[in-house]
Amino acid sequence: MKTTKLDLSGLKCPLPALKTRKALSSIERGDRLEVHCTDPLSAIDIPNLLNETGDCLESTDRAGNSIVFLITKANAPPAKPKRF
Repeated sequence: MKTTKLDLSGLKCPLPALKTRKALSSIERGDRLEVHCTDPLSAIDIPNLLNETGDCLESTDRAGNSIVFLITKANAPPAKPKRF
């Protein structure tokens, strides 16, 4: 299991979520992504992104004005909803 660090400090919404999505697409299933953000909206945006992608938020830590997300890439792609 490999951990990739992504420093998004100073970026404003929606860039942290967009860059997190792009970084997740470039890592292997089962690997981790450690994302550092300073935008308070990322505390909402990144968990919502992970609900969409099916990846797992392992932890969220706050230190001062920084938020650190530890994300594990899902072992399988999210199921697509059936359309009738």
